[in-house]
Amino acid sequence: MATDPLKDYLKLRKSLAAEADKLRKRLAEIEAVLGEPAKAAPAKAAARTAAPKKNAKKKRTLSPEARAKIAAAQKRRWAKAKKTAK
Repeated sequence: MATDPLKDYLKLRKSLAAEADKLRKRLAEIEAVLGEPAKAAPAKAAARTAAPKKNAKKKRTLSPEARAKIAAAQKRRWAKAKKTAK
């Protein structure tokens, strides 16, 4: 006896929508008791305006020689994969 994935999906979606409605109502009740909080800035915007940390690590960069070495190794891997694919 197989279950229909579409029916399962629709049932789950309906259940999640009902749960989301319950949560929205509960959140509205909490905000009514506590008072409407000020809208916070998105985390990304706050991170851009924040001062840099003193102990922030510098971005590590590769030397041109290291990049060439990595590129050559990758080319060898691609060639090997092509060779075995044929």
